[in-house]
Amino acid sequence: MEFTDNGTCFVCGKENPSGLRLDFSISDGHASATYLPDKAHQGYRNILHGGLISTLIDEAAVKAASSLGIKAITVEICVRFKTPLMIGERCIVEASVRLVRGRLLKGVAMVKKMDGTIVAEGHLKLFRT
Repeated sequence: MEFTDNGTCFVCGKENPSGLRLDFSISDGHASATYLPDKAHQGYRNILHGGLISTLIDEAAVKAASSLGIKAITVEICVRFKTPLMIGERCIVEASVRLVRGRLLKGVAMVKKMDGTIVAEGHLKLFRT
């Protein structure tokens, strides 16, 4: 299976009118972006849906891999939620990855409030495509 980017990724695609359209900064195995949660993405009232937080963590890790020139997909993700992120409360998502062996990479990512409070942290395994 070929994995190609056609600009419609839900998180970073500029051609997806329903997407988040995040701009990631990437360098040397690291990636980061800021995000302002919208009411359309809430779970419980005024709280960002946990699935979307997991999505941010996933995307950041894949972007971190791309900073190394590696196309990768997430094959395992474990997310630990620490505190809720409120709708309208800007956050930053950060990730770093490292090549373990062969086609396997490991990543760590987190979503943080702008004051540094950790919202969620994830540990990931990625596979080079």
